[in-house]
Amino acid sequence: MMQHYIDVFHAVLPALLNGFWQTLGISLAGIIGGSAIGFVLGLVRGQRVPYLTPLIGGYLHLLRGTPFLVQLYVVYFVLPNTGFALLMWDSLTAALVSLAIYTSSYVTEIVSGAIRAIPRGQWEGAFAIGMRRGQTLRHIILPQSIMLILPSLGGVYVNLIKATSIVSVVGISELTRQGEISILRFPSDILFIYGIVALIYFCYCFPVLKLVDWLEKNAGKPRMGKQRSSSTTDGTIPPDKQNVRA
Repeated sequence: MMQHYIDVFHAVLPALLNGFWQTLGISLAGIIGGSAIGFVLGLVRGQRVPYLTPLIGGYLHLLRGTPFLVQLYVVYFVLPNTGFALLMWDSLTAALVSLAIYTSSYVTEIVSGAIRAIPRGQWEGAFAIGMRRGQTLRHIILPQSIMLILPSLGGVYVNLIKATSIVSVVGISELTRQGEISILRFPSDILFIYGIVALIYFCYCFPVLKLVDWLEKNAGKPRMGKQRSSSTTDGTIPPDKQNVRA
């Protein structure tokens, strides 16, 4: 019996690894694209920009209120039928676009919520010493917000990695799809093959969560050390730091 499982493992492992590399590439592209879009939209929504904030809110409600599979079908089947050449994408492009949009909806909410969590008095204090909005956001608000953003991003990224299993419906041979193909070769070993697939997903997702935990613990240390070194021994701000101008 043990030799049978060893033989099955050796037989299906190359195909599963090929599927894993496909999953890795798709998920990383989705993480990067979705984070970039979500960060920009989150900055805008967090500052309550007139006209744009309601539009972004509608964007979030639409994406977070519909299943990812429906979004994928719309991107792959519906948009190409509009006749625009720019929307005539292949299955891989449709999968990447769908994952990026799906991820951006959650990242946007996380970023905007973190910015709004910073007390309004810190904005007012920065304006009082002559800092512009962009300077305030960069030097005061974002360094504090990042500590609120990082814990939630780990869960979003893991959900995206697991969502890549859905893109097989448009012809992407990712990890789950390769597992299904392997089961066709060994129909009596369904549990064993899916166990291998689950183990590969775990070996991918667990380091992502640990990396986010590490970033959360270490992101603020260099800046905190810099702030301590720039302060006087009695805790007041040196004169050259008091008159900050735009």
